[in-house]
Amino acid sequence: MTGGHRDPIARCTALLRDAVLRGDEYTAVDVVVDALHEGIAPESVLLEVIGAVQASIGEDWAANRISVAQEHAATAINDRVISTLALSVPRGRGERGRITVACVDGEWHAFPARLLAEVLRLRGFAVDYLGAQVPSAHLITHLHRTGPDAVALSSSIATRLPTAHATISACQAAGVPVIVGGAAFGADGRYARLLAADAWAPDARAAADTLDGGLPAPARPHSQPTDDLPHLSDQEFTLVDRNATALVAGVVDGLSGRIPEMARYDDTQLLRTAEDVRHIVDFLAVALYTGDPDLFTGFLDWTASVLSARSVPQHVLPPVLDLLADELREFPRASELLATALTTRARDAHGAGRPA
Repeated sequence: MTGGHRDPIARCTALLRDAVLRGDEYTAVDVVVDALHEGIAPESVLLEVIGAVQASIGEDWAANRISVAQEHAATAINDRVISTLALSVPRGRGERGRITVACVDGEWHAFPARLLAEVLRLRGFAVDYLGAQVPSAHLITHLHRTGPDAVALSSSIATRLPTAHATISACQAAGVPVIVGGAAFGADGRYARLLAADAWAPDARAAADTLDGGLPAPARPHSQPTDDLPHLSDQEFTLVDRNATALVAGVVDGLSGRIPEMARYDDTQLLRTAEDVRHIVDFLAVALYTGDPDLFTGFLDWTASVLSARSVPQHVLPPVLDLLADELREFPRASELLATALTTRARDAHGAGRPA
């Protein structure tokens, strides 16, 4: 491998990406082992090669360039490639302290947490990597049993933020500080601050840097969500979240009168429609929880882009929002969120030259 520092990494990234997309696990392993032999630092291989490939795989799925099955296969190969790397390089002996790395309960996207766990091991931490969707009660039991210096909590999907909030509070009540990361907490960490996490990091390297400096003990253990989010006292989040299934059923029933082609939907299409509506209700609920309308409109923008990539007409979104607004007309904050979203969708549709 020749060229400057960036060239070998870019070349390895291209080779690994090609291998995982072809499902060629042996070549993927060879690429990473060769990268280590040629002098690329293990942390760079983890984050700038494997992590970069994994991020590009997610982008490919969103753009409909690969299927869900291809995405899962590529992720599985990347995960096994990490295992190979972990066995191929010297590891610390835990001299830097002990960190528990876990995903929020309900969070299945464990890859970012796995990357962080391996980076911390490379830097000399003892790491308890608990993986995807760790129930809070089991996490707290683990903390009492092992006494780590900190918890690193990961979440990629914003709908897990209420659960993340409860988990952060429970860890702090156990006397263990929490650093959070992942797309769920916002690109600028705004939801980490909102939920009173002890620290936030935009990526694994920054998280490791923060933990290298040590986290102080939690300043104010607390247990009630309204301590941090007083707007929750209006109960709108609780009622929407508790009645989400009935809301989805009502909207899907109403859609059949708004979208004539639904009369020809088969059972699978109706099921997918209900799943899409459930995602919208869940993001509306978490926007009520955080009090951030951008969280809801941002999700709708992303949904519109995913639908567009799959040639699904975006005109299905306004009727869903309109039906939800009718169902939730007694909820002032939800009504305002939905009105803003409807205005935004209509503006975007007009800007794109298509009817809403």
